[in-house]
Amino acid sequence: MFNTLISRLFPVRSALARSVPGQLMDRAEASAGTDPRRAAELRRAAIAYLGVVR
Repeated sequence: MFNTLISRLFPVRSALARSVPGQLMDRAEASAGTDPRRAAELRRAAIAYLGVVR
């Protein structure tokens, strides 16, 4: 759900040009089933990065 929101707010123009927040969200999604704390940490890092960039 959260990934859907992020992807709608910040669409990726090219698969090769993945942004740092996009990479962090991808990693969070991949680790969500095995390590939920790590996934939450990665999501917070993506949001923090977006806050600094803007």
